[in-house]
Amino acid sequence: MNNKDRLLTVDDVAERLGTGVRFVRRLIAERRIRYVKLGKHVRISESVLTAYIEERTVEPVRTRRSSFGLVA
Repeated sequence: MNNKDRLLTVDDVAERLGTGVRFVRRLIAERRIRYVKLGKHVRISESVLTAYIEERTVEPVRTRRSSFGLVA
């Protein structure tokens, strides 16, 4: 986390992920995402959220087309 990071609320993170708040709270409870605890409030930095998304992004499988079996 760098100094320019914005701290996001659980609601903000849920909106950005396109999930419910409950999912984000489960990520926090299971410590599957880094977070900042400010009293009773929980915040997740933008860089942590970006890293979380990048780590879980699955690249497509690229297959080479075979020249066999093509119909004219």
